[in-house]
Amino acid sequence: MERLIVLDTETTGIEPSEGHRVIEIGCVEILNRAITDSKYQQYIQPNRNVGDSFRIHGISDNFLKDKPKFEEIAQEFLEYIEGSTLVIHNAPFDLGFLNHELKRLGSDEKIEDKCKIIDSLELSQKQRPGTMHNLDALCRRFDIDSSSRTVHGALLDAQILAQVYLAMTGGQFTLFSDTEQSEDKKNNENNIIRIDASHSQVKVIQANKAELEAHNAYFEKV
Repeated sequence: MERLIVLDTETTGIEPSEGHRVIEIGCVEILNRAITDSKYQQYIQPNRNVGDSFRIHGISDNFLKDKPKFEEIAQEFLEYIEGSTLVIHNAPFDLGFLNHELKRLGSDEKIEDKCKIIDSLELSQKQRPGTMHNLDALCRRFDIDSSSRTVHGALLDAQILAQVYLAMTGGQFTLFSDTEQSEDKKNNENNIIRIDASHSQVKVIQANKAELEAHNAYFEKV
């Protein structure tokens, strides 16, 4: 059974090469297409101010001052994710930060050496090119409640992304009436709507010659 870990981080900025650090890691486990009760969350003291990033995640310097440093939690974090497949939205960002933290500890090992990676952003871009692919947009697309997401949080975003990922990989959402969708949601805690196999064979009726001629004649007049 493949173990999926949906992972997100919060950071002090967007570029680790500029000295920015990880301040929160959040993980949610998926087994057999079900979100389990197994979670991992850790706030991290970054040894620098959070600066303007506070507006994004709401995590203050004062809140982080007594939290462990990355080197204190690195081993337990790596043990939690080891051997799993990680689902990350915009994976290069989070992996870049986590690998930078490992490098600061003197390790040449990367997260990709321990885990397979699924980038849900890349997956969404392939499924629906030309549309928006941020987490809020995907929640709207798949009718997933994100009302609690007033600020970014690694564990909260991982929990929401877990639902989004299951929806992205679970089936078609547009071939049901509102009544059918409401009934399905009562019986499906992840709000995943799948096509019934009985609907998979759609009868296609081709226009006959006379209908095609009438159709073409109409548009010649337009």
